Amino acid sequence: MSQLLLPAIRQLIATSSISSTRPDIDQGNREVIDLLAGWLEDMGFDCEILPLPDAPHKANLIATLGKGSGGLVLSGHTDTVPCDESLWSQNPFKLTERDNKLYGLGTCDMKSFLALAMEAARGLKPEQMKQPLIILATADEETTMNGVRQLVNLGRPKARYAVIGEPTNLQPITMHKGIMMERITLTGQSGHSSDPSKGRNAMDAMHRVMTELMMLREEWKTQYYNPGFSVPVPTLNLGCIHGGDNPNRICETCVLEYDVRMLPGMESDVVRHNIRKRTEPLARQLGIAFDLSPITQIIESFVSQPNSPLVEACEKLTGHSSASAAFATEAPFLSKIGMDTLVLGPGGIAQAHQPDEYIGLETIKPTIEILRDLIKEFCLTETGKEK
Repeated sequence: MSQLLLPAIRQLIATSSISSTRPDIDQGNREVIDLLAGWLEDMGFDCEILPLPDAPHKANLIATLGKGSGGLVLSGHTDTVPCDESLWSQNPFKLTERDNKLYGLGTCDMKSFLALAMEAARGLKPEQMKQPLIILATADEETTMNGVRQLVNLGRPKARYAVIGEPTNLQPITMHKGIMMERITLTGQSGHSSDPSKGRNAMDAMHRVMTELMMLREEWKTQYYNPGFSVPVPTLNLGCIHGGDNPNRICETCVLEYDVRMLPGMESDVVRHNIRKRTEPLARQLGIAFDLSPITQIIESFVSQPNSPLVEACEKLTGHSSASAAFATEAPFLSKIGMDTLVLGPGGIAQAHQPDEYIGLETIKPTIEILRDLIKEFCLTETGKEK
């Protein structure tokens, strides 16, 4: 481990890059991107900074060492979740070493991984590379995933393999569920509650809609099953409902918000179509206007490619069999670009998004060794060549 690693982690943690759905606390990540680009250029990487079209203070970084059409991507997001500093035992933006742990916002999720990827590549020269090594740093993973969505639109970067360094306790993650969050809005006609016939009650209609959604949820349990997940069936959660304004008025508007966690093999367009097909006619029969709209952009489910050399290599290097994750990542997006992708990184998801976030020092050396071995196999030999 070089003397540059901890200072790099320290500087990344000190550079705040919170992303949030609240505009008043949302920040850019450009300072982090510029830091990484400067360090990687000094290491011989060719660096390209790609600002997001509608948010120039946010950007992706594609840093490439070597040439070729295959190779390996080591990917990490540069943003963090917000934090309440009053709940922390120390300054979240100051790297603190205590009890064989490194504390700070982003130590686990996931700025440290980017520093470890640089450390694993330190000393490599472009002329050594049979296939390129690409260090990818993305924006806004914690909110919109607009950074990686931009990369999908560009069809970049091009490589054969990709490892996303989210915290998995160094266990290869080869599948996770997709997420869609949607809203159904029903609009009827208000009126005096003493004569229900004078209005059209949106809440009554929503009761029927919710019953239909629960029936659909039960049907999914018999249609879809994957024992690789701790919850082996798709889920539909009725998350929140708002309607009406007074007990003596017929409810004019009722809004239901829900989420669906889709197993691999379930297509979001089909899920949405089936929900609409089952619920909209119920509302129309009662003279209620129906609207189905997304709350957030969809994250599709993810599964690694079958018979993957990358999965085989990571299982061998880590000593862990592949597993599934309950959380979503950028993996389906990189997979859509055309890369054989998995998720593998130091630290545990239980430490992410928490006060006193940390990464254990004992994971630093094994992570660097695993990344160096992956670089050797997929960049310094012909194994990583695009077929």
